[in-house]
Amino acid sequence: QVALVESGGGSVQAGGSLRLSCVASGIALRDNNCVAWFRQALGKEREWVARISTYYGIEWLDESVEGRFTITRDIATNTVSLQMDSLKTADSAIFYCAAKIGASCARYERPEDFPYWGQGTQVAVSS
Repeated sequence: QVALVESGGGSVQAGGSLRLSCVASGIALRDNNCVAWFRQALGKEREWVARISTYYGIEWLDESVEGRFTITRDIATNTVSLQMDSLKTADSAIFYCAAKIGASCARYERPEDFPYWGQGTQVAVSS
C-alpha cells in the first residue's frame, strides 16, 4: 500500500524559503517511479509544480518556479523534497505530493496522471 506524507509547510514572508518533504512508503525511490509536487490555491484548480524521475534523478519544473524551486530525492530515506526559495505571495497554496509507479515521468503533469496522493501541507506567503 502506497502512502505519502508531506511536511514542512508554514508561514513565511515574501522572499523567504521553505523546504517541503514527502516521505514515501510502499514505493521505492530507487525504482523507476515518478513523484511530483502539485499546489492548489484557494478557489483555483490544482496545478503541477515539479516532478522527478526517482531512478534517473531527472527533474522538471513549471516555468513559474524555475530558478526558485528545486526538487530532489533521497533514496536512503525514501524522501522527495521541494526546496522553495524567493517565495512570492502567489506561491501561497496547499502543496501536495503525488506518485505514479513504474513511470519514466517525462510527460506527466495532470493531477489525473497520479494515482497516489498525500494529505497536503499549507504554505502561506505574506507580503
